[in-house]
Amino acid sequence: MSDKKKTLVVLLGPTGVGKTDISLQLAEYLACPIISSDSRQLYRELKIGTAAPDNAQLNRVPHYFIGTHSIHDEYSAGQYELDVMNLLEELFQKHDVLMLVGGSMMYIDAVCNGMDDIPTVDSATREFWISEYTQKGLAFIQNELLRLDPKHYAEVDLQNHKRVLHALEICTIMGKPFSDIRTGERKQRPFEIVKIGLNRQRQELYDRINIRVDQMINDGLLEEARPFYEHRHLNTLNTVGYKELYEYMSGAWSLDFAIQMIKQDSRRYAKRQMTWFNRDKDIFWFHPDDNELILNFLKAKQINIS
Repeated sequence: MSDKKKTLVVLLGPTGVGKTDISLQLAEYLACPIISSDSRQLYRELKIGTAAPDNAQLNRVPHYFIGTHSIHDEYSAGQYELDVMNLLEELFQKHDVLMLVGGSMMYIDAVCNGMDDIPTVDSATREFWISEYTQKGLAFIQNELLRLDPKHYAEVDLQNHKRVLHALEICTIMGKPFSDIRTGERKQRPFEIVKIGLNRQRQELYDRINIRVDQMINDGLLEEARPFYEHRHLNTLNTVGYKELYEYMSGAWSLDFAIQMIKQDSRRYAKRQMTWFNRDKDIFWFHPDDNELILNFLKAKQINIS
Protein backbone atom coordinates (compact mmCIF):
# COMPACT_ATOMS: atom_id res chain seq x y z
CA MET A 1 0.00 0.00 0.00
CA SER A 2 1.33 3.40 -1.05
CA ASP A 3 1.49 6.52 1.12
CA LYS A 4 0.20 8.66 -1.74
CA LYS A 5 -3.23 10.22 -1.43
CA LYS A 6 -6.02 7.91 -2.52
CA THR A 7 -8.06 8.59 -5.66
CA LEU A 8 -11.67 7.83 -6.52
CA VAL A 9 -12.24 7.71 -10.28
CA VAL A 10 -15.90 8.44 -11.03
CA LEU A 11 -17.14 7.15 -14.39
CA LEU A 12 -20.53 8.63 -15.19
CA GLY A 13 -22.83 9.31 -18.11
CA PRO A 14 -26.42 8.99 -19.32
CA THR A 15 -28.33 5.74 -19.57
CA GLY A 16 -27.38 3.62 -22.57
CA VAL A 17 -24.14 5.46 -23.29
CA GLY A 18 -21.91 2.41 -22.73
CA LYS A 19 -20.49 2.78 -19.23
CA THR A 20 -20.32 -0.93 -18.41
CA ASP A 21 -17.80 -1.99 -21.08
CA ILE A 22 -15.47 0.95 -20.40
CA SER A 23 -15.74 0.48 -16.63
CA LEU A 24 -14.60 -3.14 -16.88
CA GLN A 25 -11.62 -2.20 -19.01
CA LEU A 26 -10.58 0.64 -16.70
CA ALA A 27 -11.05 -1.45 -13.56
CA GLU A 28 -8.78 -4.12 -15.04
CA TYR A 29 -6.14 -1.52 -15.90
CA LEU A 30 -6.41 0.00 -12.43
CA ALA A 31 -6.59 -3.42 -10.74
CA CYS A 32 -9.50 -2.28 -8.59
CA PRO A 33 -13.12 -3.22 -7.91
CA ILE A 34 -16.14 -1.25 -9.14
CA ILE A 35 -18.58 0.48 -6.79
CA SER A 36 -21.92 0.93 -8.52
CA SER A 37 -23.70 4.27 -8.27
CA ASP A 38 -26.86 3.06 -10.00
CA SER A 39 -29.82 3.47 -7.67
CA ARG A 40 -31.81 0.67 -9.33
CA GLN A 41 -29.10 -1.94 -9.94
CA LEU A 42 -29.11 -2.25 -6.15
CA TYR A 43 -32.25 -4.34 -6.39
CA ARG A 44 -31.79 -8.04 -7.07
CA GLU A 45 -35.24 -8.39 -8.65
CA LEU A 46 -34.56 -5.76 -11.35
CA LYS A 47 -31.77 -7.19 -13.47
CA ILE A 48 -32.93 -6.90 -17.07
CA GLY A 49 -34.63 -3.51 -16.87
CA THR A 50 -31.67 -1.87 -15.13
CA ALA A 51 -29.05 -3.43 -17.45
CA ALA A 52 -27.26 -4.79 -14.39
CA PRO A 53 -23.89 -6.47 -15.03
CA ASP A 54 -24.30 -10.15 -15.82
CA ASN A 55 -22.51 -13.00 -14.05
CA ALA A 56 -19.61 -13.03 -16.51
CA GLN A 57 -19.03 -9.30 -15.95
CA LEU A 58 -19.33 -9.68 -12.17
CA ASN A 59 -16.79 -12.51 -12.26
CA ARG A 60 -14.46 -10.44 -14.42
CA VAL A 61 -14.26 -7.54 -11.93
CA PRO A 62 -15.55 -7.48 -8.32
CA HIS A 63 -18.58 -5.18 -7.94
CA TYR A 64 -20.28 -3.62 -4.94
CA PHE A 65 -23.92 -2.49 -4.63
CA ILE A 66 -25.22 -4.78 -7.38
CA GLY A 67 -28.25 -6.85 -6.34
CA THR A 68 -27.62 -6.25 -2.66
CA HIS A 69 -31.16 -5.19 -1.72
CA SER A 70 -34.77 -6.20 -2.29
CA ILE A 71 -37.37 -3.91 -3.86
CA HIS A 72 -39.12 -4.04 -0.48
CA ASP A 73 -36.16 -2.47 1.35
CA GLU A 74 -36.19 1.20 2.30
CA TYR A 75 -33.05 2.83 0.93
CA SER A 76 -31.98 6.40 0.23
CA ALA A 77 -29.12 8.45 -1.19
CA GLY A 78 -28.26 9.43 2.38
CA GLN A 79 -27.89 5.79 3.44
CA TYR A 80 -25.91 5.11 0.28
CA GLU A 81 -23.47 7.88 1.23
CA LEU A 82 -22.87 6.30 4.63
CA ASP A 83 -22.49 2.80 3.19
CA VAL A 84 -20.11 3.83 0.42
CA MET A 85 -17.94 6.01 2.66
CA ASN A 86 -17.52 3.06 5.05
CA LEU A 87 -16.69 0.78 2.13
CA LEU A 88 -14.17 3.25 0.67
CA GLU A 89 -12.37 3.48 4.00
CA GLU A 90 -12.02 -0.30 4.00
CA LEU A 91 -11.05 -0.70 0.33
CA PHE A 92 -8.53 2.14 0.34
CA GLN A 93 -6.51 0.02 2.79
CA LYS A 94 -5.76 -2.25 -0.17
CA HIS A 95 -6.03 0.07 -3.18
CA ASP A 96 -4.65 3.49 -4.10
CA VAL A 97 -7.37 3.90 -6.75
CA LEU A 98 -11.02 2.88 -6.71
CA MET A 99 -13.84 3.33 -9.24
CA LEU A 100 -17.38 4.61 -8.78
CA VAL A 101 -19.50 3.85 -11.85
CA GLY A 102 -23.07 4.77 -12.75
CA GLY A 103 -25.52 7.42 -13.77
CA SER A 104 -27.71 8.09 -10.72
CA MET A 105 -27.11 11.78 -10.14
CA MET A 106 -28.07 11.91 -6.45
CA TYR A 107 -25.97 8.85 -5.61
CA ILE A 108 -22.89 10.26 -7.32
CA ASP A 109 -23.35 13.60 -5.57
CA ALA A 110 -23.86 11.83 -2.25
CA VAL A 111 -20.39 10.29 -2.47
CA CYS A 112 -18.56 13.23 -4.08
CA ASN A 113 -20.17 16.13 -2.22
CA GLY A 114 -22.09 14.63 0.69
CA MET A 115 -25.75 14.75 1.56
CA ASP A 116 -27.57 16.75 4.16
CA ASP A 117 -28.52 14.59 7.14
CA ILE A 118 -32.01 13.85 5.87
CA PRO A 119 -33.61 10.76 7.43
CA THR A 120 -35.03 7.81 5.53
CA VAL A 121 -38.80 8.14 5.21
CA ASP A 122 -40.83 5.40 6.90
CA SER A 123 -43.44 3.58 4.84
CA ALA A 124 -46.42 4.88 6.88
CA THR A 125 -45.50 8.52 6.25
CA ARG A 126 -44.85 7.85 2.57
CA GLU A 127 -48.15 6.04 2.13
CA PHE A 128 -50.03 8.83 3.92
CA TRP A 129 -48.79 11.54 1.54
CA ILE A 130 -49.21 9.34 -1.53
CA SER A 131 -52.81 8.78 -0.45
CA GLU A 132 -53.33 12.52 0.04
CA TYR A 133 -51.91 13.21 -3.43
CA THR A 134 -53.96 10.43 -5.06
CA GLN A 135 -57.23 11.53 -3.48
CA LYS A 136 -56.82 15.32 -3.45
CA GLY A 137 -54.48 16.10 -6.31
CA LEU A 138 -51.35 18.12 -7.03
CA ALA A 139 -52.77 21.50 -6.02
CA PHE A 140 -53.55 20.19 -2.53
CA ILE A 141 -50.03 18.95 -1.80
CA GLN A 142 -48.61 22.15 -3.28
CA ASN A 143 -50.69 24.16 -0.81
CA GLU A 144 -49.63 21.89 2.05
CA LEU A 145 -46.00 22.55 1.18
CA LEU A 146 -46.68 26.28 1.06
CA ARG A 147 -48.16 26.01 4.55
CA LEU A 148 -45.38 23.86 6.04
CA ASP A 149 -42.34 25.22 4.21
CA PRO A 150 -42.87 28.43 2.18
CA LYS A 151 -39.14 28.75 1.53
CA HIS A 152 -38.87 25.35 -0.16
CA TYR A 153 -42.19 26.00 -1.91
CA ALA A 154 -40.56 28.98 -3.62
CA GLU A 155 -37.59 26.87 -4.82
CA VAL A 156 -38.92 23.42 -5.71
CA ASP A 157 -40.32 22.32 -9.09
CA LEU A 158 -43.98 22.41 -8.07
CA GLN A 159 -45.02 20.35 -11.10
CA ASN A 160 -42.82 17.48 -9.95
CA HIS A 161 -45.12 15.73 -7.50
CA LYS A 162 -42.32 13.44 -6.27
CA ARG A 163 -40.23 16.40 -5.15
CA VAL A 164 -43.23 17.98 -3.43
CA LEU A 165 -44.15 14.71 -1.72
CA HIS A 166 -40.59 14.14 -0.51
CA ALA A 167 -40.45 17.59 1.06
CA LEU A 168 -43.77 16.98 2.81
CA GLU A 169 -42.55 13.60 4.09
CA ILE A 170 -39.46 15.21 5.63
CA CYS A 171 -41.49 18.06 7.12
CA THR A 172 -43.74 15.47 8.73
CA ILE A 173 -41.11 13.20 10.28
CA MET A 174 -38.78 16.04 11.35
CA GLY A 175 -41.49 18.33 12.65
CA LYS A 176 -39.88 21.33 10.96
CA PRO A 177 -39.45 22.75 7.44
CA PHE A 178 -37.43 20.74 4.95
CA SER A 179 -35.50 23.89 4.07
CA ASP A 180 -34.20 24.12 7.66
CA ILE A 181 -32.18 20.93 7.26
CA ARG A 182 -31.00 21.46 3.67
CA THR A 183 -27.65 23.21 3.91
CA GLY A 184 -26.22 22.17 0.55
CA GLU A 185 -22.73 22.46 2.03
CA ARG A 186 -20.05 20.42 0.27
CA LYS A 187 -18.28 17.94 2.52
CA GLN A 188 -14.54 17.53 2.31
CA ARG A 189 -13.40 14.04 1.34
CA PRO A 190 -10.08 12.42 2.42
CA PHE A 191 -9.34 11.35 -1.17
CA GLU A 192 -8.94 12.90 -4.60
CA ILE A 193 -11.92 12.70 -6.98
CA VAL A 194 -11.43 12.50 -10.74
CA LYS A 195 -14.63 12.53 -12.81
CA ILE A 196 -14.77 11.03 -16.30
CA GLY A 197 -17.95 11.58 -18.28
CA LEU A 198 -19.06 9.50 -21.26
CA ASN A 199 -21.36 10.95 -23.89
CA ARG A 200 -22.40 10.52 -27.50
CA GLN A 201 -24.10 12.66 -30.11
CA ARG A 202 -27.78 12.87 -29.22
CA GLN A 203 -29.12 10.80 -32.12
CA GLU A 204 -26.43 8.17 -31.62
CA LEU A 205 -27.36 7.91 -27.93
CA TYR A 206 -31.11 7.82 -28.63
CA ASP A 207 -30.65 5.09 -31.26
CA ARG A 208 -28.68 3.02 -28.73
CA ILE A 209 -31.42 3.51 -26.12
CA ASN A 210 -34.13 2.38 -28.56
CA ILE A 211 -32.15 -0.72 -29.54
CA ARG A 212 -31.41 -1.54 -25.90
CA VAL A 213 -35.10 -1.37 -24.94
CA ASP A 214 -35.96 -3.83 -27.73
CA GLN A 215 -33.18 -6.10 -26.48
CA MET A 216 -34.52 -5.90 -22.91
CA ILE A 217 -37.96 -6.96 -24.13
CA ASN A 218 -36.40 -9.87 -26.06
CA ASP A 219 -34.40 -10.82 -22.96
CA GLY A 220 -37.58 -11.15 -20.90
CA LEU A 221 -38.25 -7.77 -19.27
CA LEU A 222 -42.01 -8.37 -19.31
CA GLU A 223 -41.57 -11.71 -17.54
CA GLU A 224 -39.21 -10.08 -15.02
CA ALA A 225 -41.70 -7.32 -14.23
CA ARG A 226 -44.87 -9.42 -14.07
CA PRO A 227 -44.40 -11.11 -10.63
CA PHE A 228 -44.18 -7.69 -8.95
CA TYR A 229 -47.32 -6.17 -10.47
CA GLU A 230 -49.13 -6.21 -7.14
CA HIS A 231 -46.23 -4.24 -5.63
CA ARG A 232 -46.18 -1.62 -8.40
CA HIS A 233 -46.96 1.14 -5.87
CA LEU A 234 -43.46 0.73 -4.39
CA ASN A 235 -41.11 3.64 -5.09
CA THR A 236 -38.49 1.17 -6.33
CA LEU A 237 -40.85 0.04 -9.10
CA ASN A 238 -41.63 3.58 -10.18
CA THR A 239 -38.77 3.01 -12.59
CA VAL A 240 -38.50 3.37 -16.35
CA GLY A 241 -39.07 -0.01 -17.95
CA TYR A 242 -41.32 -1.30 -15.21
CA LYS A 243 -43.90 1.43 -14.64
CA GLU A 244 -44.77 1.47 -18.36
CA LEU A 245 -45.24 -2.31 -18.46
CA TYR A 246 -47.54 -2.07 -15.45
CA GLU A 247 -49.73 0.30 -17.48
CA TYR A 248 -49.92 -2.47 -20.08
CA MET A 249 -50.69 -5.11 -17.46
CA SER A 250 -53.47 -2.95 -16.03
CA GLY A 251 -55.10 -2.80 -19.47
CA ALA A 252 -54.53 0.93 -19.89
CA TRP A 253 -51.97 0.61 -22.70
CA SER A 254 -51.16 -1.82 -25.49
CA LEU A 255 -47.83 -3.61 -25.27
CA ASP A 256 -46.49 -1.80 -28.34
CA PHE A 257 -47.41 1.57 -26.83
CA ALA A 258 -45.82 0.62 -23.49
CA ILE A 259 -42.57 -0.28 -25.27
CA GLN A 260 -42.60 3.02 -27.16
CA MET A 261 -43.12 4.83 -23.85
CA ILE A 262 -40.18 2.99 -22.27
CA LYS A 263 -38.03 4.28 -25.13
CA GLN A 264 -39.39 7.80 -24.79
CA ASP A 265 -39.04 7.89 -21.00
CA SER A 266 -35.50 6.48 -21.26
CA ARG A 267 -34.55 9.23 -23.71
CA ARG A 268 -36.07 11.85 -21.43
CA TYR A 269 -34.17 10.45 -18.46
CA ALA A 270 -30.92 10.62 -20.44
CA LYS A 271 -31.66 14.26 -21.20
CA ARG A 272 -32.28 15.02 -17.51
CA GLN A 273 -29.03 13.26 -16.59
CA MET A 274 -27.04 15.38 -19.04
CA THR A 275 -28.68 18.58 -17.79
CA TRP A 276 -27.58 17.64 -14.26
CA PHE A 277 -24.07 16.54 -15.26
CA ASN A 278 -23.46 19.63 -17.39
CA ARG A 279 -23.66 21.77 -14.26
CA ASP A 280 -20.53 20.05 -12.96
CA LYS A 281 -17.44 21.70 -14.43
CA ASP A 282 -15.14 19.09 -12.84
CA ILE A 283 -16.18 16.41 -15.34
CA PHE A 284 -13.80 15.56 -18.19
CA TRP A 285 -15.83 14.31 -21.16
CA PHE A 286 -14.98 11.55 -23.64
CA HIS A 287 -16.69 9.46 -26.29
CA PRO A 288 -17.01 5.85 -25.07
CA ASP A 289 -14.86 4.66 -27.97
CA ASP A 290 -11.92 6.85 -26.88
CA ASN A 291 -10.27 4.19 -24.71
CA GLU A 292 -6.74 5.36 -25.36
CA LEU A 293 -7.59 9.00 -24.68
CA ILE A 294 -9.16 8.04 -21.35
CA LEU A 295 -6.12 5.98 -20.34
CA ASN A 296 -3.75 8.77 -21.35
CA PHE A 297 -5.86 11.20 -19.35
CA LEU A 298 -5.53 9.01 -16.24
CA LYS A 299 -1.78 8.71 -16.77
CA ALA A 300 -1.51 12.49 -17.11
CA LYS A 301 -3.36 12.75 -13.78
CA GLN A 302 -0.64 10.48 -12.38
CA ILE A 303 -3.16 7.77 -11.55
CA ASN A 304 -1.30 4.49 -11.54
CA ILE A 305 -2.23 2.10 -14.32
CA SER A 306 -1.26 -1.45 -13.45
